[in-house]
Amino acid sequence: MAKVVSYFSRRANQLVQFSRPRLATAWKYSKAELGPPSLRDMGEVQNGLSNLVTSYKTGAYKKLTVRDAWLNTLVGVEIFFWFVAGECIGKGGIIGYNIPGAVNWDMHF
Repeated sequence: MAKVVSYFSRRANQLVQFSRPRLATAWKYSKAELGPPSLRDMGEVQNGLSNLVTSYKTGAYKKLTVRDAWLNTLVGVEIFFWFVAGECIGKGGIIGYNIPGAVNWDMHF
């Protein structure tokens, strides 16, 4: 029994030593990338939106490479799915909002 406990305690220590730097890196990037935007970031958002409008007006979006267009599409899909995940978390489930009086479930035909 002592050998089993010794084996599992060594393996647990190895797991902790292995995962500690990786978790620190993941935590650092998650704080930077998954946090809400700060007021400092709003200027960059405004510049990005104005560049998007300018690109549309001048037709510069037609000169995008297929790779850049694909990456932009993936970014848009990621934003959409983060929005959906946030909505599901906010309302506490996958099924829509419960609005009292909006639906009469007792109705019989």
